Parts: sequence; C-alpha cells; structure tokens
Amino acid sequence: MEKEYVILVDENDRKTGTCEKLEAHQKGLMHRAFSIFLFNKEGEFLIQQRADEKYHTPGLWSNTCCSHPRPDEEMEEALQRKLFQEMGIYSQVEKVFDFAYRADFDNGLVENEVDHVYFGEYNEEPNPNPEEIQAWKYSSYEKIKAEIAKDESNFTPWFKLVLDKVHGHYKKMMTA
Repeated sequence: MEKEYVILVDENDRKTGTCEKLEAHQKGLMHRAFSIFLFNKEGEFLIQQRADEKYHTPGLWSNTCCSHPRPDEEMEEALQRKLFQEMGIYSQVEKVFDFAYRADFDNGLVENEVDHVYFGEYNEEPNPNPEEIQAWKYSSYEKIKAEIAKDESNFTPWFKLVLDKVHGHYKKMMTA
C-alpha cells in the first residue's frame, strides 16, 4: 500500500512541511484536514459509520466524509477525490468555516488538525466503499443529538465537537 502524506501546518493553517500520514497521527503533529457535511432537502445530515478496518476510530459514526488533502493537490481536487473514494458520489460543496482540534485515541494515535468544513446538498443514495464505510444514513440533528446523549462513544470526536456549530451555520444559511 502506497504511503499517504499530509500537509503539516501551524495553528493559522500556514504550511510548515509534509509528513507521512500515520507518522503525523502517531506524533500528534498538526496537519490540514477537511470535513464534508452533505444535507438532503429535508435538512438531514448524510452520515457514515466508519469501516471496522480503519486504523483509528473504526466503527464510529461521523460526517459524510473527512480526510486530508495531499501535499501536491488543490483542496477542491481532494474534496471530490475523497467524497468519491469513500461515498461513491460527486457533489458540489462550499467552504463554510474552519476549526482546530486535538483528539487523543486509546490506541495512542492523535488527530491534531486544522479542519476546513464544507457543506453541500445530496438527495440520492450513496454508493459507499466498504473498505471505508460500513453503513450510512440520513438523520436529523435532533436524532443525532439524542444518539450522542445516549452513547457518545459511537461517534468520532471531531463530529461531536463540531456538530452544534455545523447545525448553527446550516440554519443560518437556510434562513438567509
């Protein structure tokens, strides 16, 4: 399997170098990432359950798609590449905001990211890659919040951190 590299950044998302992806997660190095949130016409989130084979946060529910741009790739190219690789779909997306976070996992890996958040609309059934995703569903903000309240360990740390902010931005966009 070919090694993947991420873009190392400072807290202002200025590039400081590159690093092999697994090494960045092992050392907790801050790197650039993106998260895509797709919504259907009813305003429901398209969420995915990560495959059990993923090396961190396997089996957890998360946003539509999340990953890292490669060092030699434009963000738009990375967004479409990963959206198709994970969900088997293409969708127009628009950048909404950025946030930085750090999450330490039980297996010693660390996510330390400046995450660029994108929204889009999608109303079809995705065609997910089973190596990436084991399940998917459309769900309302209220249902997701209730599921998190019942057992937050079923969701990725970044999804729980940003869910309320995503919902707030989405509501503003829909009333504008």
